[in-house]
Amino acid sequence: MKRKIIHIDEDKCTGCGDCIPNCPEGAIQMIDGKARLISDLFCDGLGACIGTCPVGAIKIEEREAEPYNEEKTMENIIKAGPNTIKAHLEHLKDHGEEDYYKRALKVLTSKNIPVPETKKEIGNVPCGCMGSKMMDFSEEKDVCCHEEGERQSQLRQWPVQLHLVPTNAPYFQGKDVLLAADCVAYSLADFHKDYLKGKSLAIACPKLDSEQEIYIEKIKQLIDQAQINTLTVMIMEVPCCSGLLRIAELAAGQAKRKIPIKKVVVGISGKILKEEWI
Repeated sequence: MKRKIIHIDEDKCTGCGDCIPNCPEGAIQMIDGKARLISDLFCDGLGACIGTCPVGAIKIEEREAEPYNEEKTMENIIKAGPNTIKAHLEHLKDHGEEDYYKRALKVLTSKNIPVPETKKEIGNVPCGCMGSKMMDFSEEKDVCCHEEGERQSQLRQWPVQLHLVPTNAPYFQGKDVLLAADCVAYSLADFHKDYLKGKSLAIACPKLDSEQEIYIEKIKQLIDQAQINTLTVMIMEVPCCSGLLRIAELAAGQAKRKIPIKKVVVGISGKILKEEWI
């Protein structure tokens, strides 16, 4: 089956081992001085190891791989002891993987192993893998009060990087989505007030990111599975930035549903140069 799974760049890997403790599933081991993915079965593709690699040798790719197996993974985890069990359960909670979490508990129960107390229920208080953990704080934005003269951030979710956003997150379901090039928010003074307000966000850089096929698939999932309402694509006037619009157009062309797409072009001086539905 085709699914998301980690890829380790052997040339970049220095063998530091920083990724090992952050993979409680036991999918990575140090072999011949390099970090290696030892089995597709043990890699859940959620990327807890990515943020700990100091040289950026680990990324998530989509390829043909054996399906992740929670039951087999738990056999490894149980051998490693209660701290590893706890880390794995919290990892699943951090990423909203309720089905895997329930399967893990079932394995523990079947073996009469106590379930460790974890920090939170799925989707609540921040902890664990902060870089990619799904957080929806839209209700906080609705009720939050600010001091007079203080602007309120219009960001209503985390994460925001297109590579990390979970397309099944509740804040995408049937919503208006803003897909912005990384530089847009730094160039446009009223980005939050005029464009981000009321929208769910994803950001990407078509020049520096090498995940274009994954990005196309992500946008397709947002259109077909999350059934987003509209997609606004904000890009800079520089030529390389037009690649983000092409990615969105390719995804929209491949998607089964058809939705309105708006193009907004921002000048490097911080002015809106063009805004149109396409």
